[in-house]
Amino acid sequence: MSVFARWLRLFQPSHRHTAFSATVLLMTAMVLSRIVGYVREAYTAWAFGAGPTTDAYIAAFQIPDFLAYLVAGGTISITFVSIYTRFLAEKREEDAQKTFSVIITVMTLVLGIGVILTEIFAPQITRLMFHNFKPEQLDLCVHLTRILLPAQIFFYVGGIVSAVLSSRRLFLFPALGPLVYNTFIILGGVAFSHSFGIASLAYGALAGTFIGPFLINAIGAARVGTGFRISFDVHNSAFREWVRMSIPLMIGVSLVSADDWILRYFASDAAGAISHINYAKRLLLVPIAILGQAVGQASLPFFARLFGEKRMQEFADTVNGSVYRTAAAALLATSLMMAAALPMIDLVYRLPHGHFIFSDSQATATYFFWFSLSLVFWSAQGLYARAFYAAGNTLPPMVASSLITIASLPMYRALYHAFSAVGLALASYLGIAANCLAMAVLLHQRRLVPWNQLQWRELGKAAITAGAAGLLSYRVASAVIVAGSRVADIEALALIGIT
Repeated sequence: MSVFARWLRLFQPSHRHTAFSATVLLMTAMVLSRIVGYVREAYTAWAFGAGPTTDAYIAAFQIPDFLAYLVAGGTISITFVSIYTRFLAEKREEDAQKTFSVIITVMTLVLGIGVILTEIFAPQITRLMFHNFKPEQLDLCVHLTRILLPAQIFFYVGGIVSAVLSSRRLFLFPALGPLVYNTFIILGGVAFSHSFGIASLAYGALAGTFIGPFLINAIGAARVGTGFRISFDVHNSAFREWVRMSIPLMIGVSLVSADDWILRYFASDAAGAISHINYAKRLLLVPIAILGQAVGQASLPFFARLFGEKRMQEFADTVNGSVYRTAAAALLATSLMMAAALPMIDLVYRLPHGHFIFSDSQATATYFFWFSLSLVFWSAQGLYARAFYAAGNTLPPMVASSLITIASLPMYRALYHAFSAVGLALASYLGIAANCLAMAVLLHQRRLVPWNQLQWRELGKAAITAGAAGLLSYRVASAVIVAGSRVADIEALALIGIT
């Protein structure tokens, strides 16, 4: 086959992927999704700026996210991949279908009850989480929260169906979900912002969740013959195994999820701080999605298969190889992002005739500079976590993550009081670094992924190269004064990129 034909096959819904082709597909989809995600954030910044209204909109996602984490463990669909993949490898198709049906039925009911209760008590919970909001901000946040809450049901069911497709090495439909979700948020704002204000984004998010993560994956599952019937068979042995694996994710609080909650809690003291931090984190999610999420999502079924077949040395080598390549690329990307923080933020968010002004760019760039330090740890910890999920062992990492989260709270508070909101970015970096290192230590102690087999020498070369390139780029770019001119932004970025 020609090279073009082989690449075209990656985008066929029925194509069964290798680890490499799945990574290529998911990276491509992640890049497209993050581009659309950038357009979404840029539109929000242009239309609504960075103030109390956008703070309330961003904060409105916190309660729905927290509910999903409490009820669904945040990453429970990942634990499902391990069980479902094992059944497929053992040719137990009927057991796989039964487990899928009972998990969907039971957890949709539980999550639905949670959504109803949260809709009722949204004002009280919002007031507790964001006690520094003014009354009009609280009212807006409650209104937006109630719009967004039902989306968690579609997210959850779509996540489980996506896990079924990933277990069958069919990645196209799962890859399209986030792209459609972001697109509908933009369409909602463009079409209805004059009628509903910033609530138009929330309505767009609700519609995008139904059509993207839920409906597209459901269509994909139906195409491959995945059956579903309502089942409350809680005595199913595989369902019980899944519950045992998932309980640590439900009761534990990982800093991976809690970081955004903690940042918003402290940043609610200053008007616009939540928005500035959110814009910085959303831009950081572009390389995180490409280097961490795409590689991790593509790798999990293969990690699970290797572990299920007891090919332990190959399992360890595969995890270490993935971590090395991801971390090396993340180190190089970090130096580029830190050197280019201000011109990059100013160019992508401060659009003509918008409400996002140059002082907003300066504040957001400061957060982005410090957040960028954590890219390598965000990327590596996702792979280490999936190694544990593939091994069917979720308790040790969640205990460690929960302890780190609890221990980090005083650090967030201390650094916030010492350095204002910039201290939160530093605390976020230190917390996620500790979380990543804890995962690596636990895998090493259990002789699953020995850290002495990681290519430390090559990582050292990447770190030295990244440091030298970043410092030199920053010095070269200082020849251009970035002070609100888009021409200056482009000139600075060009000098940094060439260097």
